[in-house]
This record gives sequence, structure tokens and C-alpha cells, in this order.
Amino acid sequence: MIRALLFSLLALMWLAGCATPHHTQVDDLQSKTLEPHIMNPEAHHYLGIEMNQQVWKLLAQEDRDNRRMEHFALASLYHWEQSPKFAPINAQRGHWLLARVYAVLARSDEALLHAEKCMSLTRELDLKDFDLAYAHEGLARAHASAGNTDMAEEHYQLAAEAGEAITGDKDKEVFMGDLEGQPWFGMEVSLSR
Repeated sequence: MIRALLFSLLALMWLAGCATPHHTQVDDLQSKTLEPHIMNPEAHHYLGIEMNQQVWKLLAQEDRDNRRMEHFALASLYHWEQSPKFAPINAQRGHWLLARVYAVLARSDEALLHAEKCMSLTRELDLKDFDLAYAHEGLARAHASAGNTDMAEEHYQLAAEAGEAITGDKDKEVFMGDLEGQPWFGMEVSLSR
């Protein structure tokens, strides 16, 4: 276990380009201003994916480290934005993930901020299918966390309609499962109409 962890750490350092044969002494670090380190672009790509996967694992746990989950979601978006394979859709999906995390944490102001950014990018990029459905789901859940029943119901219905229009069977199944999942902050009865 420790050997695997050490190997993973060294691999990340290598990807980041910071593994060197000679490390600076602590005294030297204290006496000099540190230069910002430029991370290898492929390391950003890897970390964007890895942080996203870690968030999903944490979301699935009842007894989770919420601080870690929030930081991983923020790190995922940051690293995706630095990736050489970054596309605007990655930002849209990153803001959706942050909206979901903040809704789960019942931090409605942050959930609404990221859900609105997700929807803005969805419209700007003219995204449909899977991404449109999730944008509405994000707004519905964020409004539910804030107690905005009317807005939560409106976006929930739009999410359900967009979900039914998803073309891929597997994507539709995943989305519908997420839409039915908690938390809905006691609004389940009004949302099931």
C-alpha cells in the first residue's frame, strides 16, 4: 500500500516536471522567493480527470469528507482549464459539478452561482442532449437547496423533459438516476408531479 502510494506520488511529480535528482535545502527555500512552478500540461489533464472521479466517489458516500469533496471539485475545474485538451464544454461540466457539490452541502448561494454559470455556458455553446438536461437539473437542485420551490419545480420539469430527449440509452439511464437521487431538500412530493 505504502509502496503504491509512493509510486503514485513520484509519478505525479514526474508528470508535473518537479521531480529532480537534487532537492533544495530548507534553509535555501526560506531565504529565497519561490518562483511559481509551471506544471506539465498533461499533468493538468490527468489531474482534471482524477479530481472529477474522486468527487463522484465522495458523492456516493454517506460518511464523506465534505471539505475534500469541495476542494477536489474546485481542483478538477482548475486543472481542466489548464489542460491542453480543454474545451468550453469542460467548463460547463465543471460548473455543473460544483453546483451539485454545493447543493449536496446545502450551500445554496454557491450552488446557484455555479448552476447559473453552467446554464449560461449551456446556452452560449448551444448545448443539447445530456448537457442541457444536467444544466436544468443543476438549477433545479440549487433552487431546491435555497427553498425556491417554484424555480426548482420549473427546472426539474425542464430537466425531466430534456432527459427524456437524451439520445443515448446509457446516458439517459445515468441522467434519470441522477435526477431521482437525493438531496431534494424535502421537495420530493412537489417534484414528482
